[in-house]
Amino acid sequence: MNAWSALDRDVVACERCPRLRAHCLEIARVKRRAFRDETYWGRPVPSFGDRRAHILLVGLAPAAHGANRTGRMFTGDDSGNWLYAALHRAGLANRPVSTSVDDGLELTGARITASCRCAPPDNKPTPDELAACAPFLDREIAQLDDLRVVVALGKIAWDAVLRAAARNAPNSVLRPRPAFGHGAQARIDLREDAPSVTLLGSYHPSRQNTNTGKLTRPMLDRVMKKAVALATR
Repeated sequence: MNAWSALDRDVVACERCPRLRAHCLEIARVKRRAFRDETYWGRPVPSFGDRRAHILLVGLAPAAHGANRTGRMFTGDDSGNWLYAALHRAGLANRPVSTSVDDGLELTGARITASCRCAPPDNKPTPDELAACAPFLDREIAQLDDLRVVVALGKIAWDAVLRAAARNAPNSVLRPRPAFGHGAQARIDLREDAPSVTLLGSYHPSRQNTNTGKLTRPMLDRVMKKAVALATR
């Protein structure tokens, strides 16, 4: 079993956070009416995308009736509709929608992961739950040999990436700590044995942000365009 398969296996089998596991299983049992005839995934969700990616996108956590239902990051919900459409416009995805694990979607040059691999109640993982999931992010970063850009979708993801930098390249931690914001940018070291990467901030494509206009399509497109430019120069 190669390192990628081992990581996926360990993610899916994880039982470190009893609260999260109970929540995901209860959602999978009760279901949403619109999906009552579907079998929910109900387990921790592995990352998705190109294993040779230059760009890593880090989200918050699987959505209760999105990735927790479909088993693929940002798949089957409104946030995913926004994100994959933007990735398609940026030339990183072969199609603009993501509905199921067998819909033919492929990413080129990009990979998607999350700070927390289980759907948390109220979309709020606890600090202990984020810490329990952090080793999976570390392993992801260690296996991306030519990583150049990390896009943090929201402040929780931004902070998770900075904590990964502090764990894995403690001699290069920035002071003061880079502040999150949409379009924020910082050069950070995620590994002591690899070149620095650019960390880009973006508001999360959640309904709360997209329905209120806090995040617009042009705003998200500008971040993706910058990520592609930085990853290919």
